[in-house]
Amino acid sequence: MNIPPKVKFSREEIIDAALDIVREGGMQALTARSLAARLGSSAKPVFGLFENMQEVQKEVMLAADAEYQKFLYTEMMRGIYKPYKASGMAYIAFARKEKELFKILFMHDRTKEIADIRDESVANIIALIMRNTGLSEENARLLHLEMWMFVHGIATMIVTNYLDLKEDYISRALSDAYEGLKALWLDKMK
Repeated sequence: MNIPPKVKFSREEIIDAALDIVREGGMQALTARSLAARLGSSAKPVFGLFENMQEVQKEVMLAADAEYQKFLYTEMMRGIYKPYKASGMAYIAFARKEKELFKILFMHDRTKEIADIRDESVANIIALIMRNTGLSEENARLLHLEMWMFVHGIATMIVTNYLDLKEDYISRALSDAYEGLKALWLDKMK
């Protein structure tokens, strides 16, 4: 009777090790060999708990998103900025702190993932903008889309080492863009 060897690692330990590899070298650094080396083992325990490396990568994406959500919540709860601005500042701060995780989460082809700006995940943000500005729902959506492009652009420049902007400058730039867009969309409502 063949008894399978006892698994040395839990799924969580393997995912944590895989996440660390991705943090250091990006998703391309995550291989069965690099994961086994990180665990100080062969690849056998990995494939005793996961079907293949694609399943490991999927779990790493979920773990990276959980890290982002935790980071976003922590940054927003600091209360340094008003909620809408805090979300943008936190997104940019995450890009600075977790470059490789930011890349796998936000710098890949997402056309199959995101239908459009009307997604339910932004409903609360749109409602917040409407309350804070008096804009109609459609204009609040457009303001958010334009702000999101601006915020993502800054984050991308930081991740790719194109620019290394300081937090106070970013804060001022976000305020300027927000106030300018708000005035533009309020003017269009007249």
